Amino acid sequence: MSDQNMVRIMCPNLTCRKVLSIPEMARGKTVRCKTCGTNIRVPSNKPAPQTPKQDSSKS
Repeated sequence: MSDQNMVRIMCPNLTCRKVLSIPEMARGKTVRCKTCGTNIRVPSNKPAPQTPKQDSSKS
């Protein structure tokens, strides 16, 4: 499987913090970390790109 079809998420367990590569088709589902066994909810959609806020109050 290519990297384009994978979602990379970090295990939320503070003692694990392993980066997992999850298939794109698993979006919206719950997966289990193979290292520590924590259940992780895979985000259902891609996060919106962060754009810097422009200050419109400047003259």
